[in-house]
Amino acid sequence: MKLEHLGYNDKIEKLRIQYNLGDFEIGRIISEHKERYIVKTEKGEFDAEITGNLRYTANTREDFPAVGDWVAISEYDDDKVLIHSVFPRKTIIERQAIGKQGEKQIIATNIDFAFIVQAVDRDFNINRIERYLTICNTSNVKPIIILNKIDLIGDTVLTDLMSKVQERVKQVPVIAISNESQKGIERVKKHIAKGKTYCLLGSSGVGKSSLLNNLSGKQLMKTNTISTSTNKGRHVTSHRELIVLENGGIIIDNPGIREVGIADSVGGLEKTFAKIVELSKNCKFKDCTHTIEIGCAVIAAVESEKVDKLFYENYLKMNREKEHFESTVAEKRKKDKNFGKMVKQFKNLKRSDKY
Repeated sequence: MKLEHLGYNDKIEKLRIQYNLGDFEIGRIISEHKERYIVKTEKGEFDAEITGNLRYTANTREDFPAVGDWVAISEYDDDKVLIHSVFPRKTIIERQAIGKQGEKQIIATNIDFAFIVQAVDRDFNINRIERYLTICNTSNVKPIIILNKIDLIGDTVLTDLMSKVQERVKQVPVIAISNESQKGIERVKKHIAKGKTYCLLGSSGVGKSSLLNNLSGKQLMKTNTISTSTNKGRHVTSHRELIVLENGGIIIDNPGIREVGIADSVGGLEKTFAKIVELSKNCKFKDCTHTIEIGCAVIAAVESEKVDKLFYENYLKMNREKEHFESTVAEKRKKDKNFGKMVKQFKNLKRSDKY
């Protein structure tokens, strides 16, 4: 296999030269599990770990390798390599880390398109779709929405759901499929291009692994049967993994995501809720929060039903999350800065005590 089959191109080669990585072999992270990695190169697949220097110089978890990353490596055993450096990333899909204030978790890197998979039965939730859209828009990853399990509902219900989703997401492509009957699978395949990287986003049991199997024509990923009590597929994928399809498309399968916390979504929230941002230009006050202000154009649009109330409420909720995350990050930076000053003062005091 050539590196080009994994998505390698002239831009990445220029980065290799720019960062003086010509003496290293190049590979792509195709699997990650608890800081243990599998790297794919032209020679094959290797177990990998990071060097002590890379670990020491990492300031945050984001500085560690993630699935989708291009890395500079060296072999030290028959099937093992050391990761010396991570190439600059083209895109990063990330969310707020669960249970860790002010920290982010990388879902995948160097992604071109994201398939946002939702089941149309009990898991269906347009608010959640907008969350996925926001983390994609923040990273400038092009989203494609896939509504799965349409064999479980009637045509009338599906038409109504499609209409509601399209009204909320506007120009984003929406494809209805069934992994069981194969309906809609060919439409998904038409969106997959050679050398481009895609990732599957969605909750547990929505059919991401089954979709990957259908796209590849092989049983690449293990799938489980539907739970009779919940009517949902049981969670299968336990870690992120990159797979190359026969048509040259590259797909990253992710574990089911229970929470999609919004971090510092620079531009992402504004793009997802562009209608509200546009209306806000007509608000009486420049710092309008669109909650209680007199003369708020957004509230007026909601009251006149020009803007969907659920769309508006989801925007407010996600914007509060974003502001809380940003304030937490600012507070942590302030504490780190103060701690750094204290350490410096202590060192200076110790030096002065010597003389």
